[in-house]
Amino acid sequence: MKKVALSLIMTALLAACASTPAPTTTPTDNAGSTNTSNTQATTAPATVDLTQGKAKSFTELTDPNNILSSRRVYFDFDSFIVRPDFHELVQAHAKYLNTHKDAKIILQGHTDERGTAEYNLALGQKRADSVRKMMNVLGVPDSQIETVSFGEERPLEAGDSDAARERNRRAEIVYNGETAQ
Repeated sequence: MKKVALSLIMTALLAACASTPAPTTTPTDNAGSTNTSNTQATTAPATVDLTQGKAKSFTELTDPNNILSSRRVYFDFDSFIVRPDFHELVQAHAKYLNTHKDAKIILQGHTDERGTAEYNLALGQKRADSVRKMMNVLGVPDSQIETVSFGEERPLEAGDSDAARERNRRAEIVYNGETAQ
C-alpha cells in the first residue's frame, strides 16, 4: 500500500512539474532566414515590453515575425547573383513597394575586405544593382529604388574568419529615412 501511495505521489509531482514546451522558432537575423514551418498568416499581437510595462506595436516592416523585418541579402564569395534562399525576401519587399508607391528604398552593397578598394566598390554596386534588377522584374520602378556601394568600408563583423566574411558580403534594404541596422 505504501508503494502504491508513494508511486501516486511521485506521478502527481512529475505531472505538476511537466509543462508543454512553447513552439520553437528560429529568429530572423535580418538575413532573411526564418523558420518557415512556423509561419503565421496573421499579424502577431503586440508584445509587451516588461521593462516598461507598455505594449509595443509593430508595423509590417518592423514586426519580427514578418519577413519584411529582414533587410539583408547575402552573397557568395566574389558573386553578385542573388542566391535562391533570398528570392522570397526580395519578392516580399518588392510586393510591399508595389503596394506602397510612396515608399522608397536604398539598396546598399557591401563586400568583405578581400580585393582592392576599387574592386570592392564595383562589386558592392553590382550586388545592389542585382537586387534592384530583381525588384524591377517584379514591377518596382526605379523611382522607388536608389543604389549605393560601400564596398568593404562598413563591415557588419570585424575579422578575417569565414563567418565574418560571409556576413559582410551583402546588400542591405533601407527604407525611407531609416539607417542600416
